[in-house]
Amino acid sequence: MMDYNQVLDKLSQVLSAKRFQHSLGVSQSAAELAIQFGVDVEKAKVTGLLHDCARGLSSNILLQMAEAFAIVVNDVEHCQPVLLHAPLGAHLARKEYGVDDPQILQAIALHTTGGRDMATLAKIVYLADCIEPGREFPGIDRLRSLAFTDLDAAMLAAFDQSLHYVIELGLLIHPATIEGRNYLLQQQNK
Repeated sequence: MMDYNQVLDKLSQVLSAKRFQHSLGVSQSAAELAIQFGVDVEKAKVTGLLHDCARGLSSNILLQMAEAFAIVVNDVEHCQPVLLHAPLGAHLARKEYGVDDPQILQAIALHTTGGRDMATLAKIVYLADCIEPGREFPGIDRLRSLAFTDLDAAMLAAFDQSLHYVIELGLLIHPATIEGRNYLLQQQNK
């Protein structure tokens, strides 16, 4: 696997300036959360940096690559191909950046929709993507605070925020987001 600086150099050449800055912010936030929750900081930094490595690809390219990598595309992803950048990002991280760590790959694959039974690193990257310094939306301060005190409560709040946002835009809701939220609620009630 490439080290952080190698990933940094390569991403700076393939991402837009705005997306690159966002990825730096996610990397920084992921590192801070990793310290708080006892996760390998370097792993969190690299994962945060790589999370959007497929984000600049067009819808047509995302759909073509999903077919090439034999990724099953559900109805929601077919209508909103941008959602495929996460699972495709995991494939690109493996192929282009030499990542073979299953936790890193899961975190990249789930950083947009979330999902059930997410590892701690995946939760950290999902939240880091929501709370990185460049993000601003109503409730961000509460979510940032919660992210550093209770990972699962922060995930639930982030899922709720995401659902509200998607509904406001009139977009389809990905079933993995619902599954992830329901899973966390079920775990709370055990």
